[in-house]
Amino acid sequence: MIKKVIVGILTIVIFSCNTDKKKTNFTETYSDINIVGAMKNVMWRGELGAIIRLDTISNKKGLYGIGPESYLTGELLINDGQSYVSKVTSDSTMTVEKIFDVSAPFFVYTNVNEWNEIELASDIKTIKDIGNLVDAKTTKSKRPFAFKLKGRISKASIHIQNLPKGTKVSSPAEAHKGQTSYELKDKEVTIIGFFSTEHKGVFTHHDSNIHLHLITKDESKMGHLDEVEIEDMKLYLPTK
Repeated sequence: MIKKVIVGILTIVIFSCNTDKKKTNFTETYSDINIVGAMKNVMWRGELGAIIRLDTISNKKGLYGIGPESYLTGELLINDGQSYVSKVTSDSTMTVEKIFDVSAPFFVYTNVNEWNEIELASDIKTIKDIGNLVDAKTTKSKRPFAFKLKGRISKASIHIQNLPKGTKVSSPAEAHKGQTSYELKDKEVTIIGFFSTEHKGVFTHHDSNIHLHLITKDESKMGHLDEVEIEDMKLYLPTK
């Protein structure tokens, strides 16, 4: 009897370990969107290494994607088939490089070639407003999905991850050490976003249904969007 109990306990432990391992290596593929890795694994488990290399994504036509660079040393954006990585150079300067030879600890990407254009009402100003509008406009659409905004912002705040080499991470506070924020004013920009109500802690933060990266029209500034005041922009939602 004791032997059976011990065997049963060992079986449960092994199963739990295997299940935990599967959760750690989170990968999810929909018909038209791919999710690799998970934000929570980076923040709470310290899994900072490469889960995906962007140069392994084969279909570049209409490709969009966002995530951080491996080891949280920069921010990644794919905008209509072109990959960008931004890195901190000082408290007020950054570099933005066009390159696919980079990797991410978590990443979400998709291909969109046809968009529906929507004029934004004058009262759509903030990230919260964007999230509410996207949700309201897509109640009958397939989810999750990518979307974008193009136009002028009055001001915005973006950040770039810049984790010091060798830093161990076991909490969001530790993950954000070295993060540098940049303030933008009166800029023409493109904002690439991903929406989901089911992926908090995977590719959106625990308190949001959207994850947004911004790039300026001149491609000199790019990062994770924290705050925005919209002046005049259009919203683009996938047609399918």
